[in-house]
Amino acid sequence: MAAPKKIPMRTCIACREEKPKKEMLRVVRNAAGEIRLDFSGKLPGRGAYVCGCEACIRKLRKYRLLNKTFSADVSDEVYSAIEEEFLGAK
Repeated sequence: MAAPKKIPMRTCIACREEKPKKEMLRVVRNAAGEIRLDFSGKLPGRGAYVCGCEACIRKLRKYRLLNKTFSADVSDEVYSAIEEEFLGAK
């Protein structure tokens, strides 16, 4: 009998809830220091996960959570791109 397939879980940096990796958006900081959205979940670099909950997306910018997570200065364009992807904000 085969063991049940393990579902990879990740923690949202905004709400601290653990959810399946496939349900979350990965934001990655590569070796050059660029911060980008990672839709494939496979880009190299330091990753942080955010769930698609509107409150979490808003909390990201309000508390500058990516700055804290990556110990780097994250531009407003990155926060805007995440909001646009999830909330359709312009």
